[in-house]
Amino acid sequence: MEGRDNKSIARKIFLRALAEVDIGKAFDRQLDYQRGVLRVCEDLYDLRSFSRVFVVSIGKAGRRMAEALSQKLGSTVQGIVADPDTEMSLLPGYRHFSGSHPQPNIESIRGAEAILKSLSSLDDRAMVLFMISGGGSSVVEKPMDRLSIDRRGIDRMGDAEAEAISLDDLIATYRVLVLSGAPIAQINAVRKHLSLIKGGRMAAAAAQTAQQVSILVSDVPENALDFLSSGPTMPDSSSVEDCYRIVNEYGILEDLPASVREIFSQRALEETPKPGDPAFARSRWWKVLSSETAEKTAAEAAAREGFAVEIDHSCDDWDYVKAADYLLDRLRHLRSGVSKVCLVSGGEVTVKVAGKSGVGGRNQQFALYCAEKIAGENTVVLSAGTDGIDGNSPVAGGLADGTTLDRARNAGLDAANHLREFNAFPLLETLGDIIHTGPTGTNVRDLRILLAY
Repeated sequence: MEGRDNKSIARKIFLRALAEVDIGKAFDRQLDYQRGVLRVCEDLYDLRSFSRVFVVSIGKAGRRMAEALSQKLGSTVQGIVADPDTEMSLLPGYRHFSGSHPQPNIESIRGAEAILKSLSSLDDRAMVLFMISGGGSSVVEKPMDRLSIDRRGIDRMGDAEAEAISLDDLIATYRVLVLSGAPIAQINAVRKHLSLIKGGRMAAAAAQTAQQVSILVSDVPENALDFLSSGPTMPDSSSVEDCYRIVNEYGILEDLPASVREIFSQRALEETPKPGDPAFARSRWWKVLSSETAEKTAAEAAAREGFAVEIDHSCDDWDYVKAADYLLDRLRHLRSGVSKVCLVSGGEVTVKVAGKSGVGGRNQQFALYCAEKIAGENTVVLSAGTDGIDGNSPVAGGLADGTTLDRARNAGLDAANHLREFNAFPLLETLGDIIHTGPTGTNVRDLRILLAY
């Protein structure tokens, strides 16, 4: 009974954190609009001084951010929203594009083209508000034209091999990167250098003298904001040499489609805009929401339930096995000194999928792996995405406790086989141990809550 109660407590803690990372609440804290003056964190902008205010809102929170801004500014601005919601209703003043995630679709391309065209029309009296959230890397995308990439490399390849990167090739490239096991920062480094909008190139597409303000809902590490949605409006900290190294390190060159493989083989990537580039002369960037809010809220909720609490960022972007082993060891150490303890861990883990995968995601894979390590213990492990989506499953994540393996066996399920086949969802669903929220309209990375009692 106690184990079931603590699973309920873990769910309660997660849902409390999820409620606090609501976009509307974040905008109420960080933005204000009175008498024509917009406050974005510490900056003030008199919107009446601009000839035009144009909004670009992209990512999993694209629609929700545009709604929150419209609630403050009314119909004074127009813009473009690109969001993975395929049933997005029209928002007055905005054009809508339903790009997909985790791989782009034709709407991703169309959205990017519309954004680039609109930005190119801005002048030095205009202002553009970029609102960037996680998932934007695939929700809007425009691959580099092969003919514009290092003319010398193209010449060496010959015109017959200078085909453009097609949507199918782009999707295949994304799939290879996501399944490579590389951390998201390294995945996005490669994406940046293959794109016309990533790595600061969206900012470069706007008039260099136009005022640019980026409002960020972050799903990346606190010190790596330029990797949020592959950094379309920020100076890029990665380089072409990083990309070549990443492709070699993870052994994925031969898995890439021919059009992309040739670019790497001929070392024909172009460098992205760096700090000091004129594209950023009038740019400002403000983080209004991140995983820090979710972590602190979860810690406060756990403390109210009587748990001693620690927040640990050590395993951010680690392989899920290494991360789970580390966090469980840390949890046991903390438990030795108190009656019950909660360990909160934000960020993401990586999963390298070998061969064909089943249904699940990194959070459910993490939880199911932990089930083997905590069998028979008074421990609960919850792992879920704040966006409400985990991998190719219909849920946000899952949880496990000391009884998970026994309950699985009683249900005729082989937990080891489900783990090996990256097929955690069917098992956890059968046991009633999934976290289902539906798409949340926000995205501040994953949250792991470990309880020992």
